[in-house]
Amino acid sequence: MNPQNTNSEATPLLRNPVKEKLSRGEPVYSMSVRLVRTVDIASIAHTAGFDSVYVDMEHSSFPLEAAGQICMACTHLGVTPLVRVPGPDPFFIARVMDADAMGIVVPGVQSAEEARAAVPAVKHALLGERSLAGAAPQLQYRSLPADQTVRELDQASMVVLHIESRAGLDAADAIAAVDGVDILFVGASDLSVELGVAGQVDHPQVHQAFLHVIDACRAHGKTLGIGGLGGRPDLIRQYLELGAGYVSTGNDISFLSAAAAQKRRQFD
Repeated sequence: MNPQNTNSEATPLLRNPVKEKLSRGEPVYSMSVRLVRTVDIASIAHTAGFDSVYVDMEHSSFPLEAAGQICMACTHLGVTPLVRVPGPDPFFIARVMDADAMGIVVPGVQSAEEARAAVPAVKHALLGERSLAGAAPQLQYRSLPADQTVRELDQASMVVLHIESRAGLDAADAIAAVDGVDILFVGASDLSVELGVAGQVDHPQVHQAFLHVIDACRAHGKTLGIGGLGGRPDLIRQYLELGAGYVSTGNDISFLSAAAAQKRRQFD
């Protein structure tokens, strides 16, 4: 047996810090990017102590080229780059993954069927149907054997699914049971609107929704992600204690606006 091959299989070249922290039971903190188009945001996220960045291509006019550049900068800094795609289009997801994302965030998932459609777009055969693009930016364009490239990319990649509707809540257990799904992400803002209590992220109905998804994640070994609670650190702490692992803290627009408003008030 070739020791070099043994080492390459035992020690991945591509590390995903978020997956590693979650496997140890440690919480991870993310910021989303909707405004900044340059790689500077990766350094800012790293310096601020964020574990992950996700580029929001659902709620912005973000071009794929800029998203890819930010993902590459994040990878080199040890910050896990994810991209929130507009929907489960496998062709767009493939381009996102080939642009250096380590995973996708899919909004508005409402069924196990939709979850099963997202996973194959991220994973190669036998786990999925993603086409092998050759030397990958995640691996610094190393020329590796095809089987090693597939293994490295698939062990590091992530699938994050948003639960933000009544239908998604009803299907949470079935969605969590889908192989290849890593995180069920409850978007409190959108969910509060769906439940008829818009903006009331501390409403009992929203709380019960979180508890329901926590139970589904626990039953199937998945992680609960929470978002829309950036202004309520007390609720974030509560859900972390109940078993959440991935926290989306807010986006660059809200961070900049809050800091700018605070600075201006200093002169009143």
